[in-house]
Amino acid sequence: MIKEVLLPNIGEGIDTADVSEVLVNVGDSISKDDAIFLLESEKATMEIPSPYDGIVKAVNIKQGEQIAPGQVLITVEISGGDKGPTISDDKSASKENVSKKSKNKKEVLKVESLVETQSTQKIDVQKTEKVPFASPAVRLFARELGADLSYIQGSGPKSRITKEDVQIYIKSQLAGQGISRPMQQPAIDFTQWGPVENLPLNKIRKITGERMTVAWQTVPQVTNFDKVDITELDEFRRSLQKVNSNENAKITLLPFLIKASVVALEQFPDFNSSLSPDGSLIILKKYYHIRIAVDTPEGLTVPVIRDVDKKNIFELSTALADISQRARNKRLSIDALTGGTFTISSLGGIGGTYFTPIVNPPEVAILGVSRAQIEPIFNGDDFESRLMLPLTLSYDHRVIDGAMAARFVKFLNELLSDIKNLSDANLV
Repeated sequence: MIKEVLLPNIGEGIDTADVSEVLVNVGDSISKDDAIFLLESEKATMEIPSPYDGIVKAVNIKQGEQIAPGQVLITVEISGGDKGPTISDDKSASKENVSKKSKNKKEVLKVESLVETQSTQKIDVQKTEKVPFASPAVRLFARELGADLSYIQGSGPKSRITKEDVQIYIKSQLAGQGISRPMQQPAIDFTQWGPVENLPLNKIRKITGERMTVAWQTVPQVTNFDKVDITELDEFRRSLQKVNSNENAKITLLPFLIKASVVALEQFPDFNSSLSPDGSLIILKKYYHIRIAVDTPEGLTVPVIRDVDKKNIFELSTALADISQRARNKRLSIDALTGGTFTISSLGGIGGTYFTPIVNPPEVAILGVSRAQIEPIFNGDDFESRLMLPLTLSYDHRVIDGAMAARFVKFLNELLSDIKNLSDANLV
């Protein structure tokens, strides 16, 4: 039996991805879940697994191509009764897509006619987020009209952008209404002062910069700072490392910070939430999927460790080592890049005292961790050497106020600074 492997949905709001590496050739024998392609999307580099066991009969995609969900990747000859989509099913879907594209083009002409003959009401157009919520059909429709979805407020369910929203936006722009866009710096010829070298940004760094710019412009962020005495915690960490059976998963401070953060999130649920697009609801999440910033040769990647509340320190150490290695080797799955509720960014392994991390919407808070240092701390009678860890908490002031943030940091401080608190909170 012949099967066509289609590119699945690669994440909410991700419309296309670039093929960075083709991992199979015609004639290869593959198993289910074997990686067949490496893709570079707006958010990270990820691997696409095969849904079947079989022999590769055709490879339809080349390295460097830009592809979209639903596109045929490879053709596989399989044996046995598989319930996956058949070629005839795929051809029917393809015909349906062609029909939709034809319909979209007619609607484009309809909109262009409308904007020439019909006056339009003024709407408040402001850029919201880089990855808006819209169906593939609406995205195609918007591209054909040249509309930037990140400037459109959706009116559909869960603020999904509809074709009517795109039509209103286009009519508004052609009627002369302006948009408040970020100002760009003027081009400067730096060669007038000396030699230069132009290095293009890779896709991950470029998109990360764009998303962080939007976050900085749209989220009213505040940052709280504190230092935590982790002298006892570090001693306990070292004792655990001696009995750790997994030599590939070193027990660092980060798993303790992840676990303590989840305990704090349970105590202060607003930090594990998102703000609805219209700003009227706080969406409290009952799950704890923690994003961890990983430094890779391609730039910063922020994969997710799921269900942290159900993992112990040893399991977290293993999960952290695994996902960090996969991020650096460009082997992250789609599932590893979505669904985060809270982010931790640690620069402790590099250095520095403090930094102010930027909140990554739709999350409402992010914890920054710097390098721990020995400092003289007065104990009431004398000074003693203690290992102090700098923490910074940035948060969305629309959801979290300063007093709540201070309580969160204080609670986190108390958890980490006293080994008894760690035990009582079942962190260890």
